[in-house]
Amino acid sequence: MTRSQVEDVWPLSPLQEGLLFHAAFDSDGPDVYQGQRLLDLDGPVDADLLRTSWEALLARHPVLRAGFRRRKSGEAVQVIAREVELPWRMEDLSELDAETAAARLAELAAEDRQQRFNLAAPPLLRLLLVRLAENRHRLIVTSHHIIMDGWSMPVLLHDLTAVYAAGGDAAKLPEPTSYRDYLAWLGRQDKDTAREAWRGELLGAEEPTLVAAADPGRTPVLPESLIADIPEKLTGELTGLARQHGLTVNTLIQGAWAMVLARLTGRTDVVFGATVAGRPAGLAGVESMIGMFINTLPVRVELDGERPSVEMLKALQTRQSALIAHQHLGLAEIQRLGGAGAVFDTLVVFENYPRPPEE
Repeated sequence: MTRSQVEDVWPLSPLQEGLLFHAAFDSDGPDVYQGQRLLDLDGPVDADLLRTSWEALLARHPVLRAGFRRRKSGEAVQVIAREVELPWRMEDLSELDAETAAARLAELAAEDRQQRFNLAAPPLLRLLLVRLAENRHRLIVTSHHIIMDGWSMPVLLHDLTAVYAAGGDAAKLPEPTSYRDYLAWLGRQDKDTAREAWRGELLGAEEPTLVAAADPGRTPVLPESLIADIPEKLTGELTGLARQHGLTVNTLIQGAWAMVLARLTGRTDVVFGATVAGRPAGLAGVESMIGMFINTLPVRVELDGERPSVEMLKALQTRQSALIAHQHLGLAEIQRLGGAGAVFDTLVVFENYPRPPEE
């Protein structure tokens, strides 16, 4: 009997459904949900052992072997391959001068990022190890967002460090909890109650909250980063203000953005998106799972010029807290329930990730 090449077949999480739709909707331009991490490796690197360690991680975490397909019925599923070949390349720039090497390194990273994944063909991750000097390398990790969220990358790097130290043998690590457990948890949630909660939250919101002008011909482009550090003093003042009023810093940020949106749109009832971690505290091992857990959801804020800002923030936090149990519902379904008032084009993400391994 021939052994099946398929290890398992899983359903999709709500955001995986959305990312699969976007990938199919525009298959020619850049895939904005294809991400890249550049890791500096200082000190001696055993390239063969590093490759073996990544291969061990593919075997250890089934979600890294997922390909995305549709059944004849139209239902989307992720097919877990029993075995996959690790896409691995090496480049040696150690003979180039520093300026030329830096330029070539940037070219290599850009070329790799622009090469689209076929979401049906796992693994949706590839590696490029660039040698810059005898004891200096850069590892370029390119992956698709559909298989893992931002929290997952530090978890994966912790595993990589441990497997590399163990000579490429992942069997010496504790047994991981599979992403399948989370998908099973999703299937057990009370979706009818969640629908009612979101319908009530968006009741009365009748217009979309849009900052950018509508443009059906707009084509996707790779995102740009504009990075600004908040001074330590201001950070401390914000944290102190939040604690003083029993708020989270996330609530402060959301309230501030609601005020900006009110000015930009001339509205006092605004909706924007927020990306939530989606890792339920009651699911054992969820903090160390690798997969796509996050979910993008609407945040509605009603503003009143005669109402103190602190009262607005407390009301916002109370409403958001009440929705935590219903954050598993997909955005497409929530927008069907909420109608035009649930449509937005801005997103606020307040992130808090595990620290990657220091070594």
